[in-house]
Amino acid sequence: RMSRHAQQLRDHDINPCVAETDASRKCMDDHNYNKDMCTAYFLKYKSCRKFWHDVMMQRRRNGVKPEMPSAEERRKMLESMG
Repeated sequence: RMSRHAQQLRDHDINPCVAETDASRKCMDDHNYNKDMCTAYFLKYKSCRKFWHDVMMQRRRNGVKPEMPSAEERRKMLESMG
C-alpha cells in the first residue's frame, strides 16, 4: 500500500506533472541512471512544475479555490493555449 504522500503524487488532480515524472523515471531506468541521458525529460518536468506553480500562485493571489486546477480544468486551459 502506498503512503498518503505517494498517493497524492500519483493523483492527477493534485500533481499536474505525473506524466513528466513518469517519463523522467522511465528514462533513468532505461539508461541505468545516467542523468546525462535524461536532461530533456528533466527540463520538461521542471518547466511543467514551474508553469503550474505560477498558475497556482496567481490563483492564490486572486482568491481562486482550489489553488491547483483539477486535471480536467488544466486540460482545458492547455487546449485553449494551443
